[in-house]
Amino acid sequence: MEGFIGNEKLISGEKLRSYNQRTNLRGCLQTGSHLTAISLAAYALHNSWGSYWAALWFVVLGTLLNFLYAGQHELSHWTVFKARWPNNLFGHLFGFILLMPREHDRMEHYQHHRHTQDPDLDGELQGSPYFNTRSYLWYASGLGYWTGIIWRTFGTAFKRRFPAFFTPKQCLLSTLEARLYLFGYLLIALLSWYLQSWAVIAYWIAPMFATKFIHNCQNLAEHTGMPNESDILINTRTIKSNALLNWLAWNMPYHTAHHTYPAVPFYKLPQLHAEMVAASGREPETISYLSYQWHMLRKLRREGSSEYKGKPLSSY
Repeated sequence: MEGFIGNEKLISGEKLRSYNQRTNLRGCLQTGSHLTAISLAAYALHNSWGSYWAALWFVVLGTLLNFLYAGQHELSHWTVFKARWPNNLFGHLFGFILLMPREHDRMEHYQHHRHTQDPDLDGELQGSPYFNTRSYLWYASGLGYWTGIIWRTFGTAFKRRFPAFFTPKQCLLSTLEARLYLFGYLLIALLSWYLQSWAVIAYWIAPMFATKFIHNCQNLAEHTGMPNESDILINTRTIKSNALLNWLAWNMPYHTAHHTYPAVPFYKLPQLHAEMVAASGREPETISYLSYQWHMLRKLRREGSSEYKGKPLSSY
């Protein structure tokens, strides 16, 4: 994470080094519990088809699948496990499930950390339009999100669509990765057709597509509408949350702490957040999931789109 925007003055170097220490146990517990929860939700959905309970488990499964992006994000920072290979392995597994090629997302995400909220350099703002009420609701619903993800993957697979800041080597890697992912999806589709099975749609694609809006409530709240300034304590929000949502989102509600010190593992972010508040003497910009949506829509209706730079993909 060389060159990222942060604040090196809040925490001493010695204390920061202790925060940066990783443990495989915590990484295994979080990864294992999330994947286990997905398996149990899929099993519950399977056993409840034909009843009203199926709708509940459909939403639960889709939500768990979408929040795998929090895990993919942390795995891209190589902070979940000590060694890089399990971070890469599970990163690609999660990326494949989410239809989001992992290396492309990782390279774009690092640009986001280096130039947070800079409209010309932030990889998640570059080239995206300003939100108005209609475009915001389209994206927040998940429909705009999925069309963007699919279009991006096909575009990179056929060498037609890359971020402006990608080097030729990164473009080549992104193309190869997108083609491998698409080949994997094709094999799954052919196998499903051969077996005359709808399992992939019922337990993966449909619940994940239908519940993206739940994940987007957090995803959009972290930076959208924040000032285009280089100070992380000004341009990044922290999200009010609870123990369940912190687990589900891999502690990404502590987003200001994460952006300030992105090498700190997710399981240490609550302590880091508390220490940053003590050192700075104030809480970072903080809002709840639903309050943000209400605030955003009211502002868009009252003031139009002038200060709300859209994010075409992820915002972690």
